[in-house]
Amino acid sequence: MAVEGDPRASAKKSLGDALDDLPIFNADNLQNNIKSIYYSRTFLSIIGGVIAGIWGFTGLTGFIFYFIVMAAASFSLAAKAKFSVHAYFDSWSRILLDGIFGGLMSFVLFWTFAYDIVHIF
Repeated sequence: MAVEGDPRASAKKSLGDALDDLPIFNADNLQNNIKSIYYSRTFLSIIGGVIAGIWGFTGLTGFIFYFIVMAAASFSLAAKAKFSVHAYFDSWSRILLDGIFGGLMSFVLFWTFAYDIVHIF
């Protein structure tokens, strides 16, 4: 039996408190939220690529436009979560960084396609 001054009792109590402080996520909900981020970033990459091609961006300007679109997407996703990211995701990097470079190839594909259709042909 543990008494109040027993160091083993305080160690067990602090371990139990630490386990209570850990966030618990439903794996299906977390996976669904991550999928929605990837889908929205892919969609915005395609739309951003078409807009960059139509507006005639070339070189570094197009890539800067892509990162501005992704920053706006990150901000809007955080705003959709009411800036309470830890209620929906396990870290801020899920909203800020996940899927940014995965959508870059789609952006470049549609950027060059729209640019060729509008400005070359």
